[in-house]
Amino acid sequence: MQGNSGQRADAAGTWTLLASRNASRFGATSCRPMPVHDKIMTIFIANRPKARRSLGQNFLRDANIAQKIAGLLHITPEDRVLEIGPGSGALTGFILKHNPALLLLAEKDPYWAAERMRDGAGRFQVVLADARLLPWERFTLPWKFIGNLPYNIASPLLWEICSRASGLERAVFMVQKEVGLRMTAKPGTAAYGALSVWLQSFAGIKAEFTVPPQVFAPRPKVESMVLSFCPAKPEESLPGRRDRNFDPEALSRALRICFQARRKQLGVILRGLGARADVLEELGIDPQTRPERLSTEDFQRLSARPPFCDPPGLPLCSHRRKTSGACREARKNSNAP
Repeated sequence: MQGNSGQRADAAGTWTLLASRNASRFGATSCRPMPVHDKIMTIFIANRPKARRSLGQNFLRDANIAQKIAGLLHITPEDRVLEIGPGSGALTGFILKHNPALLLLAEKDPYWAAERMRDGAGRFQVVLADARLLPWERFTLPWKFIGNLPYNIASPLLWEICSRASGLERAVFMVQKEVGLRMTAKPGTAAYGALSVWLQSFAGIKAEFTVPPQVFAPRPKVESMVLSFCPAKPEESLPGRRDRNFDPEALSRALRICFQARRKQLGVILRGLGARADVLEELGIDPQTRPERLSTEDFQRLSARPPFCDPPGLPLCSHRRKTSGACREARKNSNAP
């Protein structure tokens, strides 16, 4: 594989940082490069340890689907690629066929991390790490991300990646179909919520195709969906906020407050927060509108007004019951409870 030496050095430095931060936590002792086989890896998991339910493991066994997923990432010889949760290597071999400049694998399961190391990293590196703990804000240069994500971490992980990895150039992920429908949902639909607005504020999301349960081992009870992500490019950006025309913390607050009462009218919600009566009128929003009917752009504009833009004591949003890592950190920095 050929690649720009400067890119390799920068990416290698980033990966060394990730490895050093996470290796001791997960017992990793090495992420050294090793030779890789030229042929595509066989998707074969017989005589292997049982899938770990605690890690949400369902291994893809269909080579045609794996090849199709890898192709959607549009890999070029200049690209840096991070695969999350390679597991048995279903996607890894097909990614290598596209000859990226650098391929990095992040695997939490010690067994599969060791297997990928043994397969060889002459053209890729492996680190034993939980993707949820990676410092995504350090991915500032162009990167492409890919993975068959465990159902139980897909939403919080993508919440963090899309909002914190400013170098996101393109991503392709397989998630539970129900979650994929929420991520791509449009205003006024039952699936539309805080997760929809948040992700679509940072990225354009496309539902590529549905994957049936029978192509996995063990077989899940639900269908999966493959999604592609490209960074959103607003026409204008606020000073100091690259590629954004909104404040993420303010948007987070607005989403939390509004979708906690998604069946209430916006006028009622804002009155309860002591907001000016004419805020919605100035934005051209009917006070009788419910949160589930506002567009992503409406929420961004609403978040720029009090009480969301400078609200002492108002907590940030999380798309799940437990606050996400980014929200916890932002809450700490903003002195919110």
